[in-house]
Amino acid sequence: MKAYIFIEGGVFLCADALGASGTYTGEMIFNTSMTGYQEILTDPSYAGQFIVFTMPEIGIVGTNQDDMESSKIHACGMFTRRLNTFASNFRSTASLAEFLKSQGKIAVYNIDTRALTKLMRSRGAQNIIVSTEISDKNELEARLKSSKKIAEIDFVAEVSTKEGYTHNKGVWSCAKGAYESPEKLTKCVAVLDYGVKQNILNELVSAGIKVRVFAHDTKADALIDMFKKGDINGVFLSNGPGDPVSLGAQIAEIKKLIEAKIPMFGICLGHQLLSNAFGYPTYKLKFGQHGSNHPVQNLITGAVEITSQNHNYNVPESIAEVANITHRNLFDNTIEGVAYKNAPVFSVQHHPESSAGPHESEYLFAQFLKAL
Repeated sequence: MKAYIFIEGGVFLCADALGASGTYTGEMIFNTSMTGYQEILTDPSYAGQFIVFTMPEIGIVGTNQDDMESSKIHACGMFTRRLNTFASNFRSTASLAEFLKSQGKIAVYNIDTRALTKLMRSRGAQNIIVSTEISDKNELEARLKSSKKIAEIDFVAEVSTKEGYTHNKGVWSCAKGAYESPEKLTKCVAVLDYGVKQNILNELVSAGIKVRVFAHDTKADALIDMFKKGDINGVFLSNGPGDPVSLGAQIAEIKKLIEAKIPMFGICLGHQLLSNAFGYPTYKLKFGQHGSNHPVQNLITGAVEITSQNHNYNVPESIAEVANITHRNLFDNTIEGVAYKNAPVFSVQHHPESSAGPHESEYLFAQFLKAL
């Protein structure tokens, strides 16, 4: 197929495409990871976004069920310079092309992803429309202008679980070819699912924590009651898509959890929602941090950790009034982690569960268990 792309500001392009046909709008961001495209595509945090992979060739290792970070692809689609339509890996059960088609998602390829990345670096994340049906530039521009922006859509409600469940498998073991099954789970946490990645749940279990997952709109009073009864020992706030400032209902419930002095740990969106709940509004970065090679310094130990990142929003410097800053991004010096001064609460912006990415921040899950 041919895909016609219109980017806000007047850029009009044509490229090849496979997967789903149709017309789609979303926000275009770029990801610098060299591996892990399946984990990235199935990360619920990418809902509403088109991912431009800076790695020029994508698809060679295929796809498999064990590398899913959720039940499906949540990203609008993907862009790559070259798309391998065959797979060469012993774990692969389907090529990336087959996977995209089965998921009803579009992949745009044979396009200059370096130029797209440079465009975003200068202009910031861009709203775009991609169509296999409409080739007229003016019509695409009109459609894009009339479409909802990512901040106007409640993606958290779309990606969150509809019913609570217990998660009991640990991290994937390459040596065993299976997920670990830890026998001793000493504490229990309630995970508020704003778009949680599977490997976050796996890491919590592997750290020795029993995991109960709850929908994004679960009331704080119910969790506080469970905490008082000893049914849970703390709350975990997950990653997820969208603008945290727009999630007023969730922020109000988190405030109640803070007042109840419940131990909490937040990652990515959870980290941002905590900032808002403490009264420090988050702000949008120019083009965000998306990749698995971002250096973060642990200000407590001095160690530099290479981390996985995926966020467009960040907490403000003024949060130092109520929290100790524990981590900083060495690319742009933004805040990457905090520990609140008068509450048993800490959070990080990066992804210690990786998937895709390095495991140098994995210790944070053991730190959470110790806090519990």
